[in-house]
Amino acid sequence: MDRMDINEGRKLRVKIRLDFKGVGRPGRFLFKGRPAEKSAEEIREQQVALLRNVPVQGIHVDEIDMSAEVYTIYDDASGAEAAYAPLMLTISADNLESLISFMARDDFRKIEVLEPSQLNLTRHDIERLIFGMYEEIKNFRLRLERKYNTR
Repeated sequence: MDRMDINEGRKLRVKIRLDFKGVGRPGRFLFKGRPAEKSAEEIREQQVALLRNVPVQGIHVDEIDMSAEVYTIYDDASGAEAAYAPLMLTISADNLESLISFMARDDFRKIEVLEPSQLNLTRHDIERLIFGMYEEIKNFRLRLERKYNTR
């Protein structure tokens, strides 16, 4: 049985799925619009470039899988078709707090822990994890306030 104490110094290995949303733009006059599928693929490619080129403290991206097909659904909020481009990341993380920034993203869909099969957390580890979640929620709220106050 693969069991790990969070303080042992071993890495967590997880697989994370992110789905990047693309919204199509209608054409104007003689110009063609951009389909939602193309927009979603472009956003996914931009995010992959960031993941490859911008280091994240405590995170190492082991594998990036962009092979999943783009899918479309009807978006009730906008009243139009929205396309999503899935991305699967295999990540090695120093600790659980390092993963919070991935889980707080709008495009986060799923996480699967690959290693270890069990994890022991101390009271201090749980406190750090909860504080990390609080910090991420606070930052998200500030980003939302800035976004909606600038309109």
